[in-house]
Amino acid sequence: MQFREAISQSVSSLRRNRLRSALTMLGIVWGLVTVVLLLSYGRSLGQTVLNGFLGLGDNVIMVWGGQTSMQAGGERAGQKIRFHAGDMEAVRDSLPFLKAVSRETDDTFALKYGDKVVNISAKCIDLPYGGMRKLIVDQGRYFEPSDFSDHRNVIIFGAHAAQQLFNGYPPVGETIEVEGHPFTVIGVLRNKIQDSSNNGPDNENVFVPFDTLREIRQQRDPNSIVFQPSSGDQHLQALQAVRTVLSQRYHFDPKDEKAVPAWDTVEDAKQMLQFNIALEVLLGLIGAMTLAVGGIGVMNIMLVSVTERTREIGLMKALGARRRDILAQFLIESLVLTFLAGAIGMVVAVAAGYIIPPMPLYSEIYKTANHEGDIVLRASMGTLGASFIILTIVGVVSGFLPAWRAARMDPVVALRHE
Repeated sequence: MQFREAISQSVSSLRRNRLRSALTMLGIVWGLVTVVLLLSYGRSLGQTVLNGFLGLGDNVIMVWGGQTSMQAGGERAGQKIRFHAGDMEAVRDSLPFLKAVSRETDDTFALKYGDKVVNISAKCIDLPYGGMRKLIVDQGRYFEPSDFSDHRNVIIFGAHAAQQLFNGYPPVGETIEVEGHPFTVIGVLRNKIQDSSNNGPDNENVFVPFDTLREIRQQRDPNSIVFQPSSGDQHLQALQAVRTVLSQRYHFDPKDEKAVPAWDTVEDAKQMLQFNIALEVLLGLIGAMTLAVGGIGVMNIMLVSVTERTREIGLMKALGARRRDILAQFLIESLVLTFLAGAIGMVVAVAAGYIIPPMPLYSEIYKTANHEGDIVLRASMGTLGASFIILTIVGVVSGFLPAWRAARMDPVVALRHE
């Protein structure tokens, strides 16, 4: 009951000074809108950039042959490591905890359709590659096991590669020549945002079964091995295990990272996530400082209120009110003012997120539809929760000094105040 009475008195006090209260609340509203929009911007920017990086694939690790830097097994340092046929199978069969393993060879093929000939980057891959690298088919189908077992000459186009050769004509089912060999187009990949790549984005590539290299280039050896651990948390153990298997085949120290260099996208994603968190914290601090300016306004109006109600405070103390009662009364009044403004600020901030149009980031580069890959200022529950915490801190800090001043007043001096 006392708590309800304190809130009722706080609302009555705000009504008696409507203009002053409104101007003070305006500072809180502006500060909270700034906090919400900055946090939403940081979250959206960080997530969009991370998703662009993860367009390469989830938990993907790539290794390729390098040059030894450590002496091992009687072999001198400086020996070149070059992968051969059977390496991928050895890794796959020795490490069953790997979720997927594939060979990969990057090349450039001359593709002919009708009278048109275009040189396009190509990747020769195995069946599990598509799941690792997020190769989602938009038209047609992806490779199936029989394409590999029957050695079919089939090819899949990236979205931009298909446009380059076919100029908008539906390519699925068409027959083209790849280095003079007939191939059937079985699929076109969905246009995707990919901010990291090896040998170009998937949109610009074509994909063929690895064993067709024997027909096109008379080649059996892969340039690299791509694999995916069962869990992202196992990426370091998986990479070390792959190096160990390869070291047994090529007689180098498994700790020699230069013998088999690697691109660990899991580690890169963790670093990007740390950067995103740091960016959100920085923008949150900037917004909090803006909100603190509104908090100073709350402190000022409460100090004025304490001065105006000095005799009232003295009377309350004379009637038996304790320090903590006075402290709670003025602190509640400060929080009521802060949270009323905060509620308005939350509504304005959420509405502003829908009113402000998406900010271009990737849509212009990748020609995506529906603003995919752009920065959208939509306030998430996490953002609103963080803003509420900041608002609470500002309200308590702003109201505590005036409330403490009121609580420490001498009742005799307060009653004699004019």
